[in-house]
Amino acid sequence: MLRASPSGDNILLSNLAPALDIQPIVVGTAGHIDHGKSTLVNALTGIDPDRWAEEKERGMTIDLGFARFELPDGRRVGIVDVPGHERFIRNMVAGATGIDLVILVVAADDGVMPQTREHLAIMQLLGVGRGFVALTKVDMVDPEMVELAEEDVTDAVADTFLEGAPILRVSAITGEGMDELRALVAELASSTEPRSSDGVFRMPVQRVFTARGFGTILTGIPVSGTVGVGDVVEILPGGQKGKLRGIQAYHESAKVACAGHSTALNVADVDHHQIERGHVVAAPGYFKPQTMVGANLTALKSSGLAVANRMQVRVHTGTADAVGEVVLLDSEEIAPGETGLVQFRMEHPLVCAPGDRFVLRLASPVITLGGGAILEESRYRLKRFKRFVIEELERQAASLGSTEALLEAHLARTPERWAPIEELSHALKRSRGDTEELLRGLESEGKASPMASGQRWIHADTLDLCLSSLRDELGGWFEKNPMRGRMDVRDLRSTLSMDKGLVAELLQREEAGGRVVLEAGGMIALAGREVALDPAQAKLRGEILGRMVAGRLQPPSPDELADQLGASRVEIDTVLQLCVDEGSIERVGGELFMAAEIMAEAREAVTSNCERNGHLEIPELRDALQSTRKFLIPLLEHFDTEGLTLRQAGRRVLKRR
Repeated sequence: MLRASPSGDNILLSNLAPALDIQPIVVGTAGHIDHGKSTLVNALTGIDPDRWAEEKERGMTIDLGFARFELPDGRRVGIVDVPGHERFIRNMVAGATGIDLVILVVAADDGVMPQTREHLAIMQLLGVGRGFVALTKVDMVDPEMVELAEEDVTDAVADTFLEGAPILRVSAITGEGMDELRALVAELASSTEPRSSDGVFRMPVQRVFTARGFGTILTGIPVSGTVGVGDVVEILPGGQKGKLRGIQAYHESAKVACAGHSTALNVADVDHHQIERGHVVAAPGYFKPQTMVGANLTALKSSGLAVANRMQVRVHTGTADAVGEVVLLDSEEIAPGETGLVQFRMEHPLVCAPGDRFVLRLASPVITLGGGAILEESRYRLKRFKRFVIEELERQAASLGSTEALLEAHLARTPERWAPIEELSHALKRSRGDTEELLRGLESEGKASPMASGQRWIHADTLDLCLSSLRDELGGWFEKNPMRGRMDVRDLRSTLSMDKGLVAELLQREEAGGRVVLEAGGMIALAGREVALDPAQAKLRGEILGRMVAGRLQPPSPDELADQLGASRVEIDTVLQLCVDEGSIERVGGELFMAAEIMAEAREAVTSNCERNGHLEIPELRDALQSTRKFLIPLLEHFDTEGLTLRQAGRRVLKRR
């Protein structure tokens, strides 16, 4: 059962209606005011698309109108009737979202008018690629006037997507040409490639209203994905979430809403006062409101206006109409007919995705400047004339139209160098499963590689660069430190400026490839590399080791060793570090070093003491080790740090392992 709301919208009152067979495309009208668009739609479908009493009284369409058209095989397509008056262009652009096929309506008594050209330009900017011209009101003028009007149309559509398209002479009043028009709509609708339902669900809101007993109703044309009764959706930018109580497609009940279907959603537990045209209904978690977006902008050739940097503009994308400024990234201005890279910085957030089409209009006076495609949801303010910014956006632009290429482009330009699957899934607006499948495809082509047990991915070129940087840093460090056998991973991370986890993954790959050896304590050695000592260094090493063993738990300091052995402090430090690297000496802290074999005895003594007493008895340990407080305190702190012991209730105990 269906009931009309006060605004004229049909809403869902029952889920008992039969399933619809829908061709997922939308046909739209375009053209100047009073050229007969609404009358033509009414004659074509039997449905009056003018919903408001004011529209009927004034004889002009103010807001969007919707009707359905049945193809000869029984399938249905939607028709969107848009307003022609220049004051309602924002409504026209909102209605043009999701249109796959356009009927450009031109009245024979007027010919091509300003809004005819503007609507045609807007359709072209939004990426509409198919359609034809309906030359209306042919019953109101002489045949000679019809011929002149047709010539006028032919000139107007030259160099547009409608060049060479059929021009049908029709009269919605007498019925002249209407059979041919219905047949052509059916033919083009049947042959137009259906809108894909790939990706996650998203629907720009065209209308919002309430119905007694049902709550909030949101209408629009989904641009991606599917959603079913019982699913939870998110309404952005506000972030309200609600469950779908019911769905209608073309005014009849449906279990699922799909991309390309004119749809009404009955959403529970959301406040309709906080929702308006321009908002977006989407699968939760995939879309974030953005105040900055990167885009590819083509200035409208017919406008005669160049787009200047920092120009105040209106961005129409989806059903949104947002005010902001345009920042030109690769030029001082974009001349009419030219294309450039830009970033929009908006006063209020947009909800969009790479590949979305937009129309750009001057903020005041409201003039259409151009349009293009969204390239990215920007994290930062992009700087003008930066080569790397331009190259990244150009790569992003080249990837539009291919989901796999878009994924590869995102991987290649992620600032963290690698990305978790969740981030890639959200950037791509695809489910995790779809994203993983696409990643495996990139892997098979040698373009991407899994890391962190497949939870993160990295672009193959980025991986090669990261590995090259790591090898250069390791090789350079050991070249500068020829007497060192191991490098601390912390030093490596600080020079690479990479994510800690990424460095660990790269080192594991290098170890698996037999190029490095990863040792306990976060130390790295180059596989097969040995430190070569000259005779003097070898002798000094032996003397240092002898004195460290003899000193037991009260060993000489580096300064004392220098005095005792007649060597410089630099020579002592170099050999001490060599011994630490090879494991014969351990650094306890600061300038305290002890022989490894003495440290092993100390660990055994601490362990035995704790096991015997239940905790560490320090006086007993001091006597057993024959040491003093000066050496014992840093030694015990060292054992705490390495995890042998821990402080508990003011005492040291063995750490459970």
